[in-house]
Amino acid sequence: MTDPVEPMEPETSGGIPAWAKIGVVLGLLVGGVVALLLTSDAGDAFVYSKPVHEVVRAPETFAGRELRVEGDLRQGSVRFREDPCEWRFVLEKEGEEMTVSFPQCVVPDTFRDDFGITVTVQGQLQQDGTFLANQVVPRCPSKYEMKERLEAGESMPHGPPGAPPPAPEPT
Repeated sequence: MTDPVEPMEPETSGGIPAWAKIGVVLGLLVGGVVALLLTSDAGDAFVYSKPVHEVVRAPETFAGRELRVEGDLRQGSVRFREDPCEWRFVLEKEGEEMTVSFPQCVVPDTFRDDFGITVTVQGQLQQDGTFLANQVVPRCPSKYEMKERLEAGESMPHGPPGAPPPAPEPT
């Protein structure tokens, strides 16, 4: 008769199971993606975006947070100061207003006071209720809105290609 064969123990390399190695690699990958999102412009996806009236009615909710606010640019409210460079303007929505300060010299070409546009600003709400913006993004009307406005006698938000931008209003 033959002796019964005893089962052999599987050999492990280095004593770490394969599932643990896979878990470590996946953990490193997920950690890297999260770090990339939080330290790059892709982190802007995590910024709150609210209309002016919601922010003005509950400012304590948004205090100390990076935030995007959207509203209609109130005509006649845009002011520019050269030294130090700063743009000030008012956004409004549903009867609420917010004063915005943008401490930079240059705004997008389509940011015009004489043409009713919607503007999104990114930055932080200050304790005095003003909004300190680090980014200004005007939304131009669609070509259909533009046609209706031109037919109603309004001017275009920007001149012909190559035309210099309009001079800012003195403060």
